[in-house]
Amino acid sequence: MKKIVFFACMMASAMMANAQEVDKEKVQTQAEAAAEAKKALKEVDTGDKIWKFSGVTGLNAAATSLSNWAAGGNDNINGVIFGRLRLLYHKDKIAWDNNLDLEYGMSYIDQKDDKVQKSSDRIKFNSKVGYEFAPKWFAAALLGFNTQFALGRSYEGKNDDNPIISKFFAPAYTDVSIGIDWKPNDIISVYMSPIAGRFTTVAVSDAMNEKYKNLYPEEGGLERVLKEKYAVWKYNDKDEKDFSMNTRAELGFSVKGALNYSIKDLKVTSTLGLYTPYASDRKKININEGTDKPKVLRYRDNNRCIGNFDVDWDLALSYQLFKCLQMTFSTSMKYYNGVMIADKDGNEAERLQFKTILGVGVGYNF
Repeated sequence: MKKIVFFACMMASAMMANAQEVDKEKVQTQAEAAAEAKKALKEVDTGDKIWKFSGVTGLNAAATSLSNWAAGGNDNINGVIFGRLRLLYHKDKIAWDNNLDLEYGMSYIDQKDDKVQKSSDRIKFNSKVGYEFAPKWFAAALLGFNTQFALGRSYEGKNDDNPIISKFFAPAYTDVSIGIDWKPNDIISVYMSPIAGRFTTVAVSDAMNEKYKNLYPEEGGLERVLKEKYAVWKYNDKDEKDFSMNTRAELGFSVKGALNYSIKDLKVTSTLGLYTPYASDRKKININEGTDKPKVLRYRDNNRCIGNFDVDWDLALSYQLFKCLQMTFSTSMKYYNGVMIADKDGNEAERLQFKTILGVGVGYNF
């Protein structure tokens, strides 16, 4: 009897020991799973994710109706659709920023001529990839592209015969560079490149040249006019303008700054770009020589030389009033050496360009 009791006790002890071993392994597995879940939850809570996608999209519209209005004016409808998107990748020492800015606006004005007019038009894309060689400092490469969707016209009351001043890929600006990027956080970045290539393109198809040849019988066609306007030409050995190329390529120095900030329902985005080519030909010429226009001295080859900076600044603010109602404000300032703009008297010169849009409409911040 004593042997039976002793054997039963030994079996019970073995089973308890085995159960304790099984429970220990189970608890350890559960603990490891809990640790992984805690880590994943921390990444979600702090925003420390590999990919981040944000932006703002919307449609602003306004309408004005007048009846027996003593101050004058015309009935009109305005609409602007836009999207500003940002995609970030950051893992270990690799950071990749992508920004896409799209905008298109039209106006309908109840008048005899030029009833439908374009009010805004933009395609702007930037992609920058960098390797962090020191805290907050990246060795980076950048690709940028800037053009528009549709024909741009100077509205002079001629309807379809209004002068064409721009189109898709005329102009198009492509920037390719390598440099140093300072990124203290996901809000601010400053990029500097001593090796920056800029390609200014004016591309007009033969079909389009043929279609609008009646508008420019003396200027040599639409392509020649747009190349003249956006300085896609160079002087030949005879000091005559050569329009044979479709792209002007330059090497220079570039600085680009970016701000992306959000607080509650307010989103602020801003970019600033400065570029100067390493051209050194500083011979001045009178571009109006032989005409009765005022004397205008500019540096040879499109006034593009080191120290003459192209400026490209954009600022956009959006405030989410309710779930779908949004107030937006955007402004752009540009100054491009070589881009000639006529004043009301027809005198052409390089001028500071401004555009401002204020609107209320439907939109979404994310």
